Amino acid sequence: MPMHDISYVAETAAHDHEIEQINAEAFGPGRFARAAYKIREGGPHERDLSFVALQGDIVVGTVRLTRVAIGTGRSLLLGPLAVRPAFKDLGIGRKLVRIAVEAAAKSGWSSVILVGDPPYYGPLGFQQIPIGRITMPRPVDYNRLLIHEIADGALEQLEGAMTHADLAFVPVAEPDRKLAASA
Repeated sequence: MPMHDISYVAETAAHDHEIEQINAEAFGPGRFARAAYKIREGGPHERDLSFVALQGDIVVGTVRLTRVAIGTGRSLLLGPLAVRPAFKDLGIGRKLVRIAVEAAAKSGWSSVILVGDPPYYGPLGFQQIPIGRITMPRPVDYNRLLIHEIADGALEQLEGAMTHADLAFVPVAEPDRKLAASA
């Protein structure tokens, strides 16, 4: 298949049905038990940072980014990344990852995290996160927890349990009781 037949565009709601089909085909029902899926259940993904590969009007590949909180830091969780079987090994997945990371960088994000195979994602700028630095809500192979630091030192801002950013606890400053008592 000539790669010029493939176009890459921002995801829209019109793509949702085909994206769900591709993810079901790629990951099966077991996808619902994964740690990353549990995090994604916490809220919406970033549609403006999520992309599809199209052949004509048909979605053949998809990647999504979701805002996550890790301790007091914030990042994006990449995934799912999936390509229809007939379109695998053509570089579509890698191109989708590059497009998503570039979009994250342009939007001011300092990092992108994923659970994936280091030999696949390493050449795309991802490296293993030290085991124990970040935890996830379900079992995961922490050797596959990877980060792409868009900004130098981004990983230093991330430590603790990962959750969807919409579910993150944001501490509210306590009022200064001495000032309140004197008022």
